[in-house]
Amino acid sequence: MTVHTDRSSRVESSRAFALSPEVKAFITRLHFYAGLFVGPFILVAAITGTLYVLTPQIETILYRDQLTTRTTGESLPLAAQIEAARAHIGAGPKLFAVRPSPGPGQTARVMFTQPGLGESESRAIFVDPVSLRVQGDLIVYGTSGILPFRTTLDYLHRNLLLGDLGRNYSELAASWLWAVVLGGIAMWYWRRHPEAATRARRNAALRTRRRHALLGLWLSAGLLFLSVTGLTWSKYAGDRIDALRATLGWVTPSVSLKLGAGASASGGHEGHVGHDHAGPALLATGGVFDRVLATARAAGIDSGFVELRPPRAEGQAWLVREYDRSWPTQVDTIAIDPRDFTVVSRADFETFPLIAKLIRWGIDAHMGVLFGLPNQLLMAALGIALTITTLFGYRIWWRQRPPAGAVPRTVIDAWLRLQWGARFGAFAAAILLGSALPLVGLSLAVFIAVDVARWHRATRPKAS
Repeated sequence: MTVHTDRSSRVESSRAFALSPEVKAFITRLHFYAGLFVGPFILVAAITGTLYVLTPQIETILYRDQLTTRTTGESLPLAAQIEAARAHIGAGPKLFAVRPSPGPGQTARVMFTQPGLGESESRAIFVDPVSLRVQGDLIVYGTSGILPFRTTLDYLHRNLLLGDLGRNYSELAASWLWAVVLGGIAMWYWRRHPEAATRARRNAALRTRRRHALLGLWLSAGLLFLSVTGLTWSKYAGDRIDALRATLGWVTPSVSLKLGAGASASGGHEGHVGHDHAGPALLATGGVFDRVLATARAAGIDSGFVELRPPRAEGQAWLVREYDRSWPTQVDTIAIDPRDFTVVSRADFETFPLIAKLIRWGIDAHMGVLFGLPNQLLMAALGIALTITTLFGYRIWWRQRPPAGAVPRTVIDAWLRLQWGARFGAFAAAILLGSALPLVGLSLAVFIAVDVARWHRATRPKAS
């Protein structure tokens, strides 16, 4: 009796939360429209992202002459390495940062800024720390310092090499991906049947649909992860995410470079080595870098991947930061007072709030750098599988597209069939999503405009 009662209560509960056929039809049409129109953007993002995560080893081979050296012996002071880089590049470009050699057999990078470079780009002179021979002169990009080959792939993934306008494509893909995934999960849930596998084996169309559904279901967690982490880099949604993080106190800690009154950005009697004064005086002031590096090592900056940035203006401190984003993550940052070489500010990763750590790890995992090769292979597999399931979706549409002259099945028609409460809920959800994710709102407005036009054309009386 108890078992029967429990079973009855579960059935009644499932019925209570069951979706009406009208709601199912509306979700199905919305999933179809989003997949049809946003699918190309998702497809391009999946392919370019896969290429990006698979190419670190290719980059290492392509630029091995710039990255590695066969000389052995003790590294010469950073002052001498900077002098060699300056002699190569001339007095025009401004010194931006120095990345000492990460280890034996690897070159140091002396990085400069100059007009014409893009955001986050710098010109790196690769110097053999033992022989002081200049081994390369390349444009590098971002915190990870990727080289031209992967920079091109990065821009291709980010903006299709179209600048700020092209960033809309990747934001559109990330903004809709989670909605497409959740809609697909819902459709799989209410369409699943024990005999579905048997029917699918007998019917090619059902087999394609089943593969599309199961592959999407298996990938769902990974695709939601890609959507969320991708949005953090986006322009419009990213600004809203940053504002929300600031409101909730989820901001990643950073150091303060501002010094007290009377501070000078010079190192004692060694002169100023900032952006605007790193030319002729460099021979006399380069030793400051060695002293700053020694101070940072004593303060616990122990990663081999470290970057030193001289002050940009009077009254500012030196910035020293780690940039090793693999596991364990080493991204500690300190600020050093050039007057007495004391640490005046620091932000250690181990003291970051949990949310800030999760954001850091999420972005690094998205880029395929957090766990090295396993991370690369996992992200590549996710990208390839997303490409396949998107193509399956288009194959389903092509096989089941309505014949010419048939009345189209539209989202508007499905929405009008909803009860008033469901209509209002769908409308409110659209307004909220459009506010939080502007490109979702804009693209949804375009979808609706097209859909209304198709609906009116299909429902208007035909002339006799």
